[in-house]
Amino acid sequence: MKDASENMSRLAEAFYDTDNIIIGAGAGLSTASGIEYGGKRFEDNFKDFIEKYDFTDMYTSGFYPFETEEEKWAYWSKHIYLNNVGMSATPLYKKLYELIRDKNYFVITTNVDDQFYKASFDSDRIFRIQGSYRYLQCQKACHDKLYDDAGLVYEMIESIDDELKIASDLVPNCPMCGGPMDVNLRKDNYFVEDEYWHAQRDAYTAFLNSIKDEKTLLLEFGVGFNTPAIIRF
Repeated sequence: MKDASENMSRLAEAFYDTDNIIIGAGAGLSTASGIEYGGKRFEDNFKDFIEKYDFTDMYTSGFYPFETEEEKWAYWSKHIYLNNVGMSATPLYKKLYELIRDKNYFVITTNVDDQFYKASFDSDRIFRIQGSYRYLQCQKACHDKLYDDAGLVYEMIESIDDELKIASDLVPNCPMCGGPMDVNLRKDNYFVEDEYWHAQRDAYTAFLNSIKDEKTLLLEFGVGFNTPAIIRF
Protein backbone atom coordinates (compact mmCIF):
# COMPACT_ATOMS: atom_id res chain seq x y z
CA MET A 1 0.00 0.00 0.00
CA LYS A 2 2.90 2.34 0.79
CA ASP A 3 4.44 1.80 -2.66
CA ALA A 4 1.08 2.44 -4.33
CA SER A 5 0.60 5.63 -2.35
CA GLU A 6 4.09 6.81 -3.25
CA ASN A 7 3.50 6.07 -6.92
CA MET A 8 0.25 8.04 -6.88
CA SER A 9 2.02 10.96 -5.24
CA ARG A 10 4.73 10.90 -7.90
CA LEU A 11 2.12 10.75 -10.66
CA ALA A 12 0.18 13.66 -9.19
CA GLU A 13 3.37 15.69 -8.91
CA ALA A 14 4.33 14.91 -12.51
CA PHE A 15 0.83 15.76 -13.72
CA TYR A 16 0.69 19.16 -12.08
CA ASP A 17 4.28 19.92 -13.05
CA THR A 18 3.74 19.57 -16.81
CA ASP A 19 1.75 21.44 -19.41
CA ASN A 20 2.02 18.75 -22.09
CA ILE A 21 0.23 15.41 -21.93
CA ILE A 22 0.08 12.50 -24.34
CA ILE A 23 -2.73 10.04 -23.70
CA GLY A 24 -2.15 6.58 -25.14
CA ALA A 25 -5.38 4.60 -24.81
CA GLY A 26 -6.11 0.96 -25.52
CA ALA A 27 -9.03 -1.40 -25.04
CA GLY A 28 -8.47 -1.71 -21.31
CA LEU A 29 -9.59 1.87 -20.75
CA SER A 30 -12.97 1.26 -22.36
CA THR A 31 -13.32 -2.03 -20.50
CA ALA A 32 -12.69 -0.18 -17.24
CA SER A 33 -15.37 2.33 -18.24
CA GLY A 34 -17.95 -0.46 -18.57
CA ILE A 35 -17.72 -1.27 -22.28
CA GLU A 36 -17.12 -4.96 -21.77
CA TYR A 37 -17.10 -7.37 -24.72
CA GLY A 38 -17.92 -10.47 -22.72
CA GLY A 39 -19.86 -11.61 -19.68
CA LYS A 40 -23.33 -10.41 -18.76
CA ARG A 41 -23.30 -7.39 -21.08
CA PHE A 42 -22.64 -9.66 -24.05
CA GLU A 43 -25.04 -12.39 -22.93
CA ASP A 44 -27.90 -9.96 -22.28
CA ASN A 45 -27.63 -8.31 -25.68
CA PHE A 46 -26.75 -11.24 -27.94
CA LYS A 47 -28.73 -14.16 -26.54
CA ASP A 48 -30.19 -15.17 -29.93
CA PHE A 49 -26.80 -14.93 -31.64
CA ILE A 50 -25.17 -17.01 -28.91
CA GLU A 51 -27.79 -19.73 -29.39
CA LYS A 52 -27.42 -19.75 -33.18
CA TYR A 53 -23.66 -19.31 -33.60
CA ASP A 54 -22.22 -20.38 -30.22
CA PHE A 55 -20.59 -16.97 -29.83
CA THR A 56 -18.61 -16.45 -26.63
CA ASP A 57 -17.82 -12.72 -26.73
CA MET A 58 -17.99 -9.69 -29.02
CA TYR A 59 -14.31 -9.72 -29.90
CA THR A 60 -14.14 -13.20 -31.42
CA SER A 61 -17.64 -12.84 -32.88
CA GLY A 62 -16.33 -10.04 -35.05
CA PHE A 63 -14.26 -12.56 -37.02
CA TYR A 64 -17.11 -14.99 -37.68
CA PRO A 65 -17.47 -15.91 -41.41
CA PHE A 66 -21.18 -15.22 -41.91
CA GLU A 67 -22.70 -16.95 -44.95
CA THR A 68 -24.73 -13.94 -46.08
CA GLU A 69 -24.49 -10.17 -45.89
CA GLU A 70 -27.92 -10.14 -44.25
CA GLU A 71 -26.60 -12.27 -41.37
CA LYS A 72 -23.35 -10.33 -41.14
CA TRP A 73 -25.08 -6.98 -40.77
CA ALA A 74 -27.66 -8.30 -38.33
CA TYR A 75 -24.78 -9.03 -35.98
CA TRP A 76 -22.68 -6.00 -36.79
CA SER A 77 -25.53 -3.51 -36.50
CA LYS A 78 -26.12 -4.62 -32.91
CA HIS A 79 -22.39 -4.65 -32.18
CA ILE A 80 -21.95 -1.12 -33.55
CA TYR A 81 -25.02 0.15 -31.72
CA LEU A 82 -24.02 -1.32 -28.38
CA ASN A 83 -20.41 -0.15 -28.49
CA ASN A 84 -20.64 3.17 -30.29
CA VAL A 85 -23.74 4.57 -32.00
CA GLY A 86 -26.11 3.87 -29.12
CA MET A 87 -23.70 4.93 -26.38
CA SER A 88 -23.04 8.29 -24.78
CA ALA A 89 -19.80 9.18 -23.02
CA THR A 90 -19.09 7.03 -19.99
CA PRO A 91 -18.32 8.64 -16.61
CA LEU A 92 -14.69 7.50 -16.75
CA TYR A 93 -14.01 9.27 -20.04
CA LYS A 94 -15.80 12.39 -18.80
CA LYS A 95 -13.63 12.44 -15.68
CA LEU A 96 -10.51 12.02 -17.77
CA TYR A 97 -11.51 14.98 -19.93
CA GLU A 98 -12.15 17.19 -16.92
CA LEU A 99 -8.73 16.23 -15.61
CA ILE A 100 -6.75 17.24 -18.71
CA ARG A 101 -8.96 19.79 -20.47
CA ASP A 102 -6.70 22.73 -19.60
CA LYS A 103 -3.49 20.96 -20.57
CA ASN A 104 -1.78 20.92 -23.95
CA TYR A 105 -2.78 17.36 -24.81
CA PHE A 106 -3.05 14.89 -27.65
CA VAL A 107 -4.74 11.48 -27.69
CA ILE A 108 -3.58 8.48 -29.67
CA THR A 109 -5.96 5.55 -29.35
CA THR A 110 -6.56 2.12 -30.81
CA ASN A 111 -10.13 2.18 -29.50
CA VAL A 112 -12.93 2.32 -32.07
CA ASP A 113 -15.83 3.29 -29.78
CA ASP A 114 -15.30 7.08 -30.15
CA GLN A 115 -15.54 7.66 -26.40
CA PHE A 116 -12.99 10.46 -26.55
CA TYR A 117 -15.17 12.33 -29.03
CA LYS A 118 -18.31 11.72 -27.00
CA ALA A 119 -16.59 13.00 -23.84
CA SER A 120 -15.80 16.37 -25.50
CA PHE A 121 -12.12 15.88 -26.22
CA ASP A 122 -11.04 18.17 -29.08
CA SER A 123 -11.45 16.19 -32.32
CA ASP A 124 -8.36 17.95 -33.70
CA ARG A 125 -6.34 16.43 -30.86
CA ILE A 126 -7.33 12.79 -31.36
CA PHE A 127 -5.54 10.29 -33.60
CA ARG A 128 -7.95 7.38 -33.97
CA ILE A 129 -5.44 5.09 -35.60
CA GLN A 130 -7.47 1.87 -35.89
CA GLY A 131 -10.73 3.27 -37.29
CA SER A 132 -14.22 3.62 -35.87
CA TYR A 133 -17.41 1.61 -35.60
CA ARG A 134 -19.20 4.77 -36.71
CA TYR A 135 -18.04 4.50 -40.33
CA LEU A 136 -18.30 2.11 -43.25
CA GLN A 137 -15.86 1.68 -46.10
CA CYS A 138 -15.58 -0.30 -49.32
CA GLN A 139 -14.58 -3.83 -48.31
CA LYS A 140 -11.81 -3.81 -50.92
CA ALA A 141 -10.89 -0.16 -50.35
CA CYS A 142 -11.54 0.85 -53.96
CA HIS A 143 -11.65 4.48 -52.78
CA ASP A 144 -10.73 6.31 -49.58
CA LYS A 145 -14.03 7.82 -48.48
CA LEU A 146 -15.84 6.76 -45.29
CA TYR A 147 -19.60 6.72 -44.72
CA ASP A 148 -21.42 7.49 -41.47
CA ASP A 149 -23.43 4.41 -40.53
CA ALA A 150 -25.47 5.73 -37.57
CA GLY A 151 -28.83 6.06 -39.32
CA LEU A 152 -28.40 2.81 -41.22
CA VAL A 153 -27.56 0.90 -38.05
CA TYR A 154 -30.89 1.84 -36.48
CA GLU A 155 -32.74 0.71 -39.61
CA MET A 156 -30.85 -2.57 -39.71
CA ILE A 157 -31.65 -3.38 -36.10
CA GLU A 158 -35.33 -2.66 -36.63
CA SER A 159 -35.40 -5.07 -39.58
CA ILE A 160 -33.72 -8.10 -37.95
CA ASP A 161 -36.02 -11.09 -38.38
CA ASP A 162 -36.40 -14.43 -36.60
CA GLU A 163 -33.57 -15.90 -38.69
CA LEU A 164 -31.27 -13.13 -37.47
CA LYS A 165 -31.05 -11.45 -40.85
CA ILE A 166 -31.62 -7.84 -41.85
CA ALA A 167 -33.79 -6.79 -44.78
CA SER A 168 -31.89 -7.32 -48.03
CA ASP A 169 -32.54 -3.78 -49.22
CA LEU A 170 -30.56 -2.45 -46.24
CA VAL A 171 -27.37 -4.34 -47.09
CA PRO A 172 -24.78 -1.62 -47.85
CA ASN A 173 -22.96 -1.70 -51.17
CA CYS A 174 -20.01 0.39 -52.27
CA PRO A 175 -21.25 3.41 -54.24
CA MET A 176 -18.17 3.20 -56.47
CA CYS A 177 -17.57 -0.47 -57.32
CA GLY A 178 -20.87 -1.95 -56.14
CA GLY A 179 -19.14 -4.48 -53.91
CA PRO A 180 -19.73 -5.21 -50.22
CA MET A 181 -19.07 -2.66 -47.50
CA ASP A 182 -17.30 -3.24 -44.22
CA VAL A 183 -16.81 -1.48 -40.90
CA ASN A 184 -13.80 0.84 -40.90
CA LEU A 185 -11.57 -1.29 -38.69
CA ARG A 186 -7.90 -2.09 -39.16
CA LYS A 187 -8.18 -5.84 -39.53
CA ASP A 188 -6.63 -6.48 -42.95
CA ASN A 189 -4.75 -4.78 -45.78
CA TYR A 190 -7.91 -3.03 -47.00
CA PHE A 191 -8.26 -0.61 -44.10
CA VAL A 192 -9.14 2.84 -45.46
CA GLU A 193 -7.10 5.77 -44.17
CA ASP A 194 -9.22 8.73 -45.24
CA GLU A 195 -8.39 12.44 -45.36
CA TYR A 196 -9.21 12.93 -41.67
CA TRP A 197 -6.99 9.98 -40.69
CA HIS A 198 -4.02 11.48 -42.51
CA ALA A 199 -4.70 14.94 -41.11
CA GLN A 200 -4.70 13.57 -37.56
CA ARG A 201 -1.57 11.54 -38.12
CA ASP A 202 0.16 14.71 -39.29
CA ALA A 203 -1.28 16.67 -36.35
CA TYR A 204 0.00 14.05 -33.90
CA THR A 205 3.46 14.14 -35.48
CA ALA A 206 3.47 17.94 -35.34
CA PHE A 207 2.44 17.82 -31.67
CA LEU A 208 5.29 15.47 -30.82
CA ASN A 209 7.77 17.69 -32.63
CA SER A 210 6.47 20.80 -30.89
CA ILE A 211 7.06 19.39 -27.41
CA LYS A 212 10.22 17.35 -27.96
CA ASP A 213 12.33 19.68 -25.83
CA GLU A 214 9.66 20.26 -23.18
CA LYS A 215 8.57 18.41 -20.07
CA THR A 216 5.83 15.98 -21.15
CA LEU A 217 3.81 13.33 -19.34
CA LEU A 218 2.65 10.18 -21.12
CA LEU A 219 -0.49 8.68 -19.61
CA GLU A 220 -0.93 5.14 -20.88
CA PHE A 221 -4.32 3.56 -20.22
CA GLY A 222 -5.33 0.00 -20.99
CA VAL A 223 -2.66 -0.73 -23.59
CA GLY A 224 -1.98 -4.44 -23.89
CA PHE A 225 -0.03 -6.66 -26.26
CA ASN A 226 -2.60 -7.16 -29.04
CA THR A 227 -1.23 -4.22 -31.02
CA PRO A 228 1.59 -3.06 -28.71
CA ALA A 229 3.79 -1.29 -31.26
CA ILE A 230 1.24 1.47 -31.85
CA ILE A 231 1.41 3.00 -28.37
CA ARG A 232 3.50 0.90 -25.99
CA PHE A 233 6.71 0.75 -28.06
